Amino acid sequence: MRDIAATPDRPFGYFVHHQGRGHAERCAAIVNALPASRPVTVFCAQPSVLGPMPANVTVQQIPSLFERRGDECDMDQLQTPDTLHCAPTGWPGIRQAMGQIAGWFASHDPALMICDVSAEIAQLSRICSVPHVAVLQHGDRSDPGHRAAYDGAAGILAPFSEGLAQEDWAPFRHKMHFAAGLGVSGDLPDRQTARAALGLHPDQKMALVLSGGGGTGFGAAPLGVAARAFPDWQWITIGKLQGDWHATQGANLRHKGWVDDVATHVAAADLVVSSTGNTTCAQVLGAGLPWIVVPEWRYFDEQLCKAQALAGAGAALHLPHLPSSAHAWRAAVSNALQGHDCTAQAALLAPDPAQGTADWLERLSKDLWGTALTLETTG
Repeated sequence: MRDIAATPDRPFGYFVHHQGRGHAERCAAIVNALPASRPVTVFCAQPSVLGPMPANVTVQQIPSLFERRGDECDMDQLQTPDTLHCAPTGWPGIRQAMGQIAGWFASHDPALMICDVSAEIAQLSRICSVPHVAVLQHGDRSDPGHRAAYDGAAGILAPFSEGLAQEDWAPFRHKMHFAAGLGVSGDLPDRQTARAALGLHPDQKMALVLSGGGGTGFGAAPLGVAARAFPDWQWITIGKLQGDWHATQGANLRHKGWVDDVATHVAAADLVVSSTGNTTCAQVLGAGLPWIVVPEWRYFDEQLCKAQALAGAGAALHLPHLPSSAHAWRAAVSNALQGHDCTAQAALLAPDPAQGTADWLERLSKDLWGTALTLETTG
């Protein structure tokens, strides 16, 4: 019979997808908020995205579940069942990754497995009799693979506000935990300090174009049109950008690429134009700025559905693509400035999402294993 007093020392497992930055940032926030007595093993194909981890965290590198390495024997003639997304046969890397995780399940008897994100690893956890927490992202996830992961989950973590919930999540809302702004520091420099750091005159209007790390970024040509439409504004882009040979760039448009001081740029802006990754959205919401959201392509229309949710909550102006003419840019910027509602934006943030999530995970683990022990004792 298991001693329930030992459960706080049983480990949590944590799978971290290495595309983009949000998965790793959420993981870092959560594990730093968990009790030091809770061991955590993090599985990731690219541990460099994680950064420093606390002493109670062990990181295991696993092969990528979707990147080729040259030793595959492709069997594309075999149909992928609807319950799986990315599960090609004949890939030793996938086999080794799943074997590492399953072996750890058997040797460490974990209390929970947190999956951010993989429907296949969520289902592997359930098959191995390990309760799992599925991290939920926006999008059309009505397919059998996602539903199997959510239906079989002990809990579902949504790293954003309940005010951005989709209607089709109703069947599993009872086991969801919302953590608005999870993984993003809410600390922004004051506006004057930020503008001084960027060399901006106090009266200079500045538009910030921000794209995340999960895709290819915005095209350069539409931004040249924007800068020409607003010659008295300074336009700055950070993050990934697609070059266009026909783009015309004026002196009031600067492309900075990746920067370490995203918060400084956000705090200094008068307007933000961005994609809708979780990290990006939390940063902009924290600043309470006029905001235009333009979703990038993602699997399952993740960013499209997130943009629609933000618009529905009154937090941003949603455009399907960057404006293609000067007059369209002027109309979009005017609508964003006039429709700005900082109260609606502030309502989509939480004061300490990391600690709230850590407390929820601890309660969930205790409830699960306490129930299991009670059944074992009385059965």
